[in-house]
Amino acid sequence: MEIVSIAVSKKKGTPKRTVETAELVTDHGLRGDAHAGPWHRQVSFLAAESIEKARGRGLDVGFGDFAENIATKGINWLEVPIGTRVKLGDSAVVEITQIGKKCHTRCAIYYKAGDCIMPKEGIFGKVLQGGSIRKGDTLRVMLST
Repeated sequence: MEIVSIAVSKKKGTPKRTVETAELVTDHGLRGDAHAGPWHRQVSFLAAESIEKARGRGLDVGFGDFAENIATKGINWLEVPIGTRVKLGDSAVVEITQIGKKCHTRCAIYYKAGDCIMPKEGIFGKVLQGGSIRKGDTLRVMLST
């Protein structure tokens, strides 16, 4: 299981731009990201396989287009229960807090992509231990609380 993309944005409801490295800040999220802060959805995950499926349906999308912070390969996020802790890279730890979300409006992502998979396939978490992460880092499922 590995990180294949890291993405951040300055404003909510917009696609994110990809970066090679980022800093996960304890009890905050990704440094410089609009979704970071003192709440339960500090960081978002989406399987790269889900993005590929969207492309297969004809959508012109790439990493960051669904406003995911971290795209991964080799983990089925929909099978990871809430409370599971995931280690990213050498030291960062995130606890999964929510599976999917409700969209209240059709944001820029919906209009760019023609659909949004985050409400059904996006996973959200809270940073328990900060640390630097980079594209290519491994993920390791630690435990469920």
